[in-house]
Amino acid sequence: MSNFVDYVKIHCKSGHGGAGSAHLRREKYIPKGGPDGGDGGRGGHVIMKGNANEWTLLPLRYTRHVKAERGENGGKNQLTGAYGADVYIEVPIGTIAKNEDGEIIGEILEDGQEIILMEGGKGGLGNEHFKSSTNQTPRYAQPGMDGQEGYVTFELKILADVGLVGFPNAGKSTLLASVSAAKPKIADYAFTTLTPNLGIVDYRNYKSFVMADIPGIIEGAAEGKGLGHRFLRHIERNSILLFLIPADSEDHFQEFKILENELKEYNPELLDKDFIVSVSKSDLLDDELKKEIAAEFPENKQPLFFSGVTGEGLMELKDAIWKQLHG
Repeated sequence: MSNFVDYVKIHCKSGHGGAGSAHLRREKYIPKGGPDGGDGGRGGHVIMKGNANEWTLLPLRYTRHVKAERGENGGKNQLTGAYGADVYIEVPIGTIAKNEDGEIIGEILEDGQEIILMEGGKGGLGNEHFKSSTNQTPRYAQPGMDGQEGYVTFELKILADVGLVGFPNAGKSTLLASVSAAKPKIADYAFTTLTPNLGIVDYRNYKSFVMADIPGIIEGAAEGKGLGHRFLRHIERNSILLFLIPADSEDHFQEFKILENELKEYNPELLDKDFIVSVSKSDLLDDELKKEIAAEFPENKQPLFFSGVTGEGLMELKDAIWKQLHG
C-alpha cells in the first residue's frame, strides 16, 4: 500500500454550546437576590492546522469522525461555563478543505496556519440577561446552540518549485533520482510511479530548489483516464513546469502538444506558468538527431537535451530552471 495519501473525507462535528443557568440568589440574608445564572460556554471548534512536518494525509486515512467537546453549562454567581475543547486536524502545507457542496472552506499555505472548519455552538445566555423592571426574577435561561456538522474533504496539492510533466516512462523518476537524494522506484514499464515524489535539488553556491515527480499523464487524463487526472491538481502548485519528452518518442513535438492540451483541458491557467521543454534519454542520440528533433519545435520552445543516466546536460538544465525561478 502506498504511504502517500492526497484525498481524505471526514465527518466533522463541532461542540454543542453549554446552556445558560437560571440560578437565583438564595443567601440567607438576601431573600430577594434576583437572577444569578451565568452564560453557557461555547462548544469546541473543529480546526484544520498546517504542519510542515507532514507531507501526506496518511495519518487521517482511517479517521472517520471527528467531534469537538460540548461547552459547559453556566453556573451560579454569574459564572460562564468553560469552552468545549477544540479539535485540531493537522494537515500538510498545500491542503485544501472543501464542504459537502464542493465549496472551498480554506487552504493551508504555511506552517501553523489555522482555519476553523466547523464552529462550535454558542453558549446560551444566563437568566441575568433577562432581568427587567417588570421581571425581577426570571426563572429561565437560553439553551446552548447546536454545533455545526458535516463532511469535509481534504485534498493535498504538492508545493514545489518545479513539476515534471510527461507521459509514463518519460524519465521523470530517473531525472529526480539523478539530481536529488530522492529514491523513486524506477523500472522499464509504464506507471512505475504511482504517487508523487519530492526531491531537493542542490544547485551552485549551496542553493537548492524542490522538484516534484508527478505520475505520468496519458492522453485523456483531463477526462479522468489513467492516473493522470488524480494527480493533475498537484501540477497547479508548482512554480514552473518541466516537460519531459523521451528521445525514443515517435513524434517529439506532437507528444509535447498532447501534454500541453491535457493541462489546458484540466485548467487553462496552467498554461500561464513558465515552462521548460526538455528531451530526456539524450544518451540515445547523436548530434545530428538532436538537431533534427530541435527543428520540430518552434524557436520559443526549443528543448534542452539531457540524460539522467550519464549526467549529460544536467547542469545546463539546472541552470535553466534556476534562471526561470529567479530570473
